[in-house]
Amino acid sequence: MTADRTGRARHKGAEAQGHAPSPQADGPRETIRIDKWLWFARFFKTRGLAAKVVGGGHVRVNGTRIAKPAVAVGPGDVLTFPQADRIRVVSVLAPGTRRGPAPEAQALYDDMSPPPEPRVPQNPRYEGKGRPTKKDRRDALSKSPAKWPGTLE
Repeated sequence: MTADRTGRARHKGAEAQGHAPSPQADGPRETIRIDKWLWFARFFKTRGLAAKVVGGGHVRVNGTRIAKPAVAVGPGDVLTFPQADRIRVVSVLAPGTRRGPAPEAQALYDDMSPPPEPRVPQNPRYEGKGRPTKKDRRDALSKSPAKWPGTLE
């Protein structure tokens, strides 16, 4: 221990005491709030939306569920979260400094999610000829989609 100019005792650093340097001796790991990173990486349109998803407990960092938007993430962390109708799994490559254009945002992460299944929209088929009447459309909407007239089952 050494004394500083106020006379208080001060501990020496780990290296000065003969201990091995810590693995992060070259500096602290760069981190950023998770809601801010999700917004920077353009997964959500607003930072508030990102904070809402995180606050709802729908995001996992390295397999651990989190519920606070202030959780810090950095390079090497793996995030799992829902987006639209699929689950995204991304690895953080960089913390980012701003919400830039899409190519800049895509450089912040490595997407490990499986590719989405191609969706082919199906137009409803109606019995009879031509366009259904307003009554036919109301009747079709009141029924469940599986019972619509003319659909393939």
